[in-house]
Amino acid sequence: MYRQGDVLIMAVEESEVPAPFLEAPGELRDSRGRLVLALGEVTGHAHAVQGPGRLIRESGTFGPMLLHLPEGGRVVHEEHAVIALPKGWFRVVRQREYVPGAFRVVAD
Repeated sequence: MYRQGDVLIMAVEESEVPAPFLEAPGELRDSRGRLVLALGEVTGHAHAVQGPGRLIRESGTFGPMLLHLPEGGRVVHEEHAVIALPKGWFRVVRQREYVPGAFRVVAD
């Protein structure tokens, strides 16, 4: 399990990934060629992955995002240490916070 700021990354066995997502197209990369896990609305800083792979957004009980890194990768951010990830599948979760009457994704 890995954590960088408000982003939690958990390894997932390929057998646990729902079949439709195994071959699903991934999100587009940003202008720097990265897979952006979370973008800071105020700072413009990003939790992003460098290296080959796919980021798949989905909803439901499995989680909001799946990350597939066939060769491993590096999670980078302008204010945090780099995290090296091994090859495999990962579930990516954004931290949430309670506000009266609702939950929302933490914004930085």
